[in-house]
Amino acid sequence: MTCIFCRIVNKEIQADIVYEDDWVIAFADIHPQAATHLLIVPRKHISTINQLQEQDAELAGRMILAAKKLAHERKLSENGYRLVMNCNADGGQTVFHLHLHLLGGRRFGWPPG
Repeated sequence: MTCIFCRIVNKEIQADIVYEDDWVIAFADIHPQAATHLLIVPRKHISTINQLQEQDAELAGRMILAAKKLAHERKLSENGYRLVMNCNADGGQTVFHLHLHLLGGRRFGWPPG
C-alpha cells in the first residue's frame, strides 16, 4: 500500500493543499498543534531523514524555502514560527514520508511541548 502522503501528492486523497511546485506540496495538518500548522512534503518518497542522500540536498533546501514562503504569506515571519522534522517513532514521526511541519500563530517555548 502506498503511503498516505504519496496518495496526497498523487491527488488520490483530498487535502487542503496550500502550495505546490515541482519539488514539494504543502497542505494543512488534520491535527493542528497551532493556529497555522502546515506540512511541507517532497513529491519524491523518502521515508525518513535517515534516508536522505547527497543528491537530495536541493530537495531539502526547497522544503525550507517553501516553508519560508508560506510563513511570509501567512504573516508569521515577523513574530516567528517553528519548523520541525521528526525522525522515526521515538522522534515522533507517525507518517513515514519525509515532511516538514510549519507551525505558527502562537508563542512556542523551549523545550517544545
